[in-house]
Amino acid sequence: MCSIVTYTMRLLTLIILLILLSTPLLSTEDIKIGRVKYSGGGDWYNDPSSEVNLLNYVKINTSAETKPIYEYVDLKSDELFDYPILFLTGHGNVNFSDKEADNLRLYLENGGFLYIDDDYGLEPYIRKEIKKVFSNKEFLEIPFTHPIYSIQYDFTSGPPKIHEHDDKPPKSYGIFVDDRLAVFFTVESNPSDGWADPDTHNDSPQLREMSLKFGTNIIIWALMN
Repeated sequence: MCSIVTYTMRLLTLIILLILLSTPLLSTEDIKIGRVKYSGGGDWYNDPSSEVNLLNYVKINTSAETKPIYEYVDLKSDELFDYPILFLTGHGNVNFSDKEADNLRLYLENGGFLYIDDDYGLEPYIRKEIKKVFSNKEFLEIPFTHPIYSIQYDFTSGPPKIHEHDDKPPKSYGIFVDDRLAVFFTVESNPSDGWADPDTHNDSPQLREMSLKFGTNIIIWALMN
């Protein structure tokens, strides 16, 4: 009887393993990105094709199920928590109200992820506003050994240089919540411009491919951590 029970348990274990192995690694359904709408005058809405193209690329090249649409979200809204990933970009001023800062902090402390891409001119403003969200935290430069640079594609030499801004090397910074990278911020890199439709910035196919691969790393890392 013991041997029959043992055999049955092993068979059940094998069946469970087969089911798990046949399930996509990233099984989150309809992964979508929320474009952060902010006040202050910056063009938060620019290049609406960016997220659509990136999510299509992720869907084709990974096991993640995505919802390739452009959606924006107000930080004051509870809809913020419907998005596993937020994306913020622009060229100018950013301003968070106290309510927006509090809501964003709650979102990030409960597993949310924010990717910020400086489209040129954004950096001084977003640094100031993030201090409203985390008064006791600073942006830390993220070393190229961090797994976000290699989780899917190899960027261990650093973020791609998609657009030239001030003739400086591209860098990434982050805010950590309980040792988890919750905010990822690229400067002098501008990968999100490379996600946009080809005729938007006339980037070469090679640059666009690099930017989409780097964006894929960001998406996958955010979903798995």
